[in-house]
Amino acid sequence: MSVTAILDVDGTLVDSNYFHAIAWYRAFRQLDVVIPTWRIHRHIGMGGDQMVPALAGEGFEEERGEEVREVETERYRELIDEVEVLPGAQAFIERLKEMGHTVVLASSSKEEELDRYLELLGARELADGWTTSADVEATKPDPDLVRAALDRAGDADAEAVMVGDSTFDCEAAGRADVGSIGVLTGGFSSAELRESGAAAVYESVEELVRRIDETPFGAQVSA
Repeated sequence: MSVTAILDVDGTLVDSNYFHAIAWYRAFRQLDVVIPTWRIHRHIGMGGDQMVPALAGEGFEEERGEEVREVETERYRELIDEVEVLPGAQAFIERLKEMGHTVVLASSSKEEELDRYLELLGARELADGWTTSADVEATKPDPDLVRAALDRAGDADAEAVMVGDSTFDCEAAGRADVGSIGVLTGGFSSAELRESGAAAVYESVEELVRRIDETPFGAQVSA
């Protein structure tokens, strides 16, 4: 029996989280708000619509939320060429497809950013589908992104498992009644990921490939 593998992209498949943290820091600072980067990092994985009020308050969101998100896009665009694929990411997608699973890349990135990631991963020919920010109204930890990925998969009856690097991924999966597996490549701890709903946590997708038989992806194949 196949599984729908819903794969987060930023921080899970591509090493972009810390570049996003810097881009947000520079965007806020450009608007005369200095937020320590460690605080920003703790919110990476949350959508920008929710991150801005969480970091700078509802008043700032109402007055300058759209502006700071636009500036962050510009600052991140200056850094995106430095983003690389995380070890094992392409092999993970390839292995899932070899095992007969459906693979959907669940991203709330802007289309031009996702285009870059798809190119880096060689995923246009591998994945069964993907999402962008245009596909969701409310970002993680709301479940919209996970539900959009399920729609892309096209099989409402298939078991689904999300793989992500942040607590927000695991929370979003849980709210969509989907199980989740965590990886440590986004900077969140194993305990945090488990507390947010991850059934298991691995160091990286590279380790996940090596140990895939102990996950729902391997269990379903052998069932």
